Amino acid sequence: METFEIKDDIILLNQLLKAIAWCENGAHANAVIEEGLVKVNGKIETRKRNQLTRGTIVSFDGNTVKIV
Repeated sequence: METFEIKDDIILLNQLLKAIAWCENGAHANAVIEEGLVKVNGKIETRKRNQLTRGTIVSFDGNTVKIV
């Protein structure tokens, strides 16, 4: 599992997918979230602007990241 350090208290789910290069742009990130392909803490997440905090685990396409 990789980690991703955030500077602020939160990061939006679609921004995270772009920042760690799992999605090439915002439209792609929004599409995979809407399709139910992204899990947050083990549950499918369909809210594009879901606010993630430190300790959250995100999974997509065989990859997993923990926000620190």
